[in-house]
Amino acid sequence: MASEIKSNGRGSVRLVLSYIIDWIIIIAIAAVGAGFSVATPNKRPFDVTDADISFPYVTKEKVSTGLLVAIGLVVPAIITFIVCLAVVPGPAFESASRSKIWKRKIWEWNAAWMGLGLSLAIAFMITSGTKNLVGKPRPNMLARCEPDLSRLLNSTVGGIGNQVDEGINLVSWTICRNSGSTLDDGFRSFPSGHSSFSFAGLTYFALFLCTKLAVTIPFLNYQDIDRNKQHVKPRKQAAAPPTYLIIFPLVSISAAIYISSTRYSDFMHHGFDIISGAILGIVSAWLGFRWYHLPISRGGGWAWAPRSSDRSFRRGIGLVTYASDEKSYDRNGRDLECGPGGEAVSDGNGTVRPYKTSEGSEGIALTDLDHVQPPGVGDSSRRSFQ
Repeated sequence: MASEIKSNGRGSVRLVLSYIIDWIIIIAIAAVGAGFSVATPNKRPFDVTDADISFPYVTKEKVSTGLLVAIGLVVPAIITFIVCLAVVPGPAFESASRSKIWKRKIWEWNAAWMGLGLSLAIAFMITSGTKNLVGKPRPNMLARCEPDLSRLLNSTVGGIGNQVDEGINLVSWTICRNSGSTLDDGFRSFPSGHSSFSFAGLTYFALFLCTKLAVTIPFLNYQDIDRNKQHVKPRKQAAAPPTYLIIFPLVSISAAIYISSTRYSDFMHHGFDIISGAILGIVSAWLGFRWYHLPISRGGGWAWAPRSSDRSFRRGIGLVTYASDEKSYDRNGRDLECGPGGEAVSDGNGTVRPYKTSEGSEGIALTDLDHVQPPGVGDSSRRSFQ
């Protein structure tokens, strides 16, 4: 299959085109988010005596939108590019040709950027759309509004007015002296865009660094436990990575936390808005990362393989994976991480061959990877799909 694809070229063109369309869809998702961001938001009624929306309007933000994009998108994109071209997943190849290694590096780079783009695009679209649908006033809403109290009765849309001593009146935005984009933006408090964008980009970046540097908590499979003696038999199966490596993902997450915290100190968002945005960003980052990358603990630093050329534009119903045309599998005998080809191959000393798929365009044969030891893989390489 792979040789046929490479010989006629039609399969590889179809494969490349399928990923170009993927990029177009990612950009389209971001474009929809941009359209949402400039739409007029719903303007939720508010109380002019509400202390929660009476904070001052700070015009000079600690983290501007431009700086947010630089930290959450540009910096991760540059560093992931450098890492993908400088680092081969697992130890260096001993037998693969230089051209085949570069093909793998270029694929890893493409997968890294697609995951980052998908994470940010999803977070941006959902955040922008939700802001306008909810229309929640920001903490500095009254400072933006500058309400004209002479319009109080005409602007009242709810509440109980003079029926109680407090005289609660919910008013519409028509009570405001100001209008335009400054006022519109005052109704975009939920969720925090800075929080969702920063956590989407920087959490993905942290996960990427963890998978490339093998920063993971050690684990043991259930096969490694001697159930009869009730103790862990192979103690040397795993060890904690050097502690200094955790600094890299920690810096990334800390940057996201700082950016989010400035939205509270700048009176731009309520606490719930910031937490909600952070959760949205983390979920988006996890989705973008796992869509294109193997699990950190068991993936050996690899991205998922390219789709099979024959499956580039077809649904995978009835198939094991989009990386192969195999239509059936033995649930108990196949290895999840080694792909549809079967069980992992080990030489008895912990050397494990990565899976081989029918992607063809990857350009690395199984024999080229005989000496690759994925980080974090111990002596027992079998990962049964249970």
